Amino acid sequence: MRFIVSTSTLLKQLQAVNGASSSSTVLPILENFLFEIKGGNLTISATDLQTSMTTSLQVESKEEGKIAVPSKILLETLKTLPDQPIAFTIDDNTYAIEISAGDGKYKLSGENGDDFPKIPTVENASSVNLSASVLAEAINKTIFAVSNDELRPAMTGVYFQLSPEHITFVATDAHKLVRYRRMDAKAEGASSFILPKKALTLLKSSLPSEDVNVSVEYNSTSAFFKFGNINLICRLIDERYPDYEAVIPQNNPNKLTLDRTAFLNSLRRVVIFANKTTHQVRLKINGSELNISSEDIDFSNEAYERLSCQYEGEDMEIGFNAKFLIEMLSNLQGEEVTLEMSTPNRAGLLIPQTNDENENVLMLVMPVMLNTYA
Repeated sequence: MRFIVSTSTLLKQLQAVNGASSSSTVLPILENFLFEIKGGNLTISATDLQTSMTTSLQVESKEEGKIAVPSKILLETLKTLPDQPIAFTIDDNTYAIEISAGDGKYKLSGENGDDFPKIPTVENASSVNLSASVLAEAINKTIFAVSNDELRPAMTGVYFQLSPEHITFVATDAHKLVRYRRMDAKAEGASSFILPKKALTLLKSSLPSEDVNVSVEYNSTSAFFKFGNINLICRLIDERYPDYEAVIPQNNPNKLTLDRTAFLNSLRRVVIFANKTTHQVRLKINGSELNISSEDIDFSNEAYERLSCQYEGEDMEIGFNAKFLIEMLSNLQGEEVTLEMSTPNRAGLLIPQTNDENENVLMLVMPVMLNTYA
C-alpha cells in the first residue's frame, strides 16, 4: 500500500484527533492511529475506547488498505519536516512503514489495522443541530465547574438538558454550579445526557472558529458529534444528574451590582494575602460601598480594598473562596455583574448584566464560614 500526502495537511488532521488516543499499557494498539485508504480518501481514527475521533482527507493513492501507525513518533517526525509531499509505503505482510520526504527516509513498524478497535456507531439515535459558536460558548462557560471527584461520576461531566424551548448546560462540583441556557438552541423533544470532561475538552479544541453547524446524535449510551470532516463519538456517563434546580436559592433580596473587571482584579490582589488553604475573602457591604478583605493569621498577612457598588438590601458580611469567584468572573462577559444573596450561610448567585436575549447565565457559589477576627 502506498500513498502521497502533504506534511502540513496530514499533521493538521492528526493533531485534530490525537487527543482521543490513549497511552494504554493494557492495549498498546491504542497508542496508534488507524489509517484506512479507500478511493483516494484517507480516514484517520484514534480512540481510548471511551472516546473516539475520526477525520478524513484526500491523498494520492490507487490502492486500498489499512494500517495502525504509532502516533507519537509520526507526530514528532511531521512537526520537524517542512511543508512538502511525503510518501508512505507500507508492507502489507510485515506492517513495516517507510516514509520518504525530500532527501530523507524514515522507517518504523506499524501493526495490523484489523487489530485496531472498531469505532462504534450510534444506533437508534435522536438528533439535534447546534452552531459551533453556541457549543463552544457552552463548553467554555461550564467546563471549569466540572468535578474531578470520581466518587461522584455524574458530576464529572456537563449535563445537557434538551427541550423544545431551549437547551441548558449544567456543571457543578458541589462548591460552585453553572447553569448556561440558550434560547436560540432547541430540540424536538425533551431529553438529557451527561457528556464526560475528556470529550468536552476535545470538542473545545477541535471546534472551528467559523460558525459551522454541528450535528449531535445521541442515545442512552453514546453521543456522536459531526462537523466539517471531524467525527467525535463518546460514551456517556451512565448516572443520574443531581437535582440542580433544588440548590439554586429562589429568594435573594440582597443584590450587589458592580463592575466585573474591577471586582475581578480586586479579588486577584486580595487573595494573595489570604490563607493558602481556604483562599477566604470577606465581603462587607455597607450602603453603596463594598469592602473586600482577607487575612492569613499564620503569616500576619492581610489585605483590604474598597469598591463602589450599587446595592439593594440589608448591610451584610459574607465569606467566599476567592478562587471560585475569580474563576467565575473570568468566565463571564459583560461590564457589570450582580451578586444576589439571601443570608451569609446560603449560596450566592453571580449573574452577568448582558443584553443578549438568547443567553441566560447563572453561576452559584457556596459561601464559607467567616473566621471571627475583628
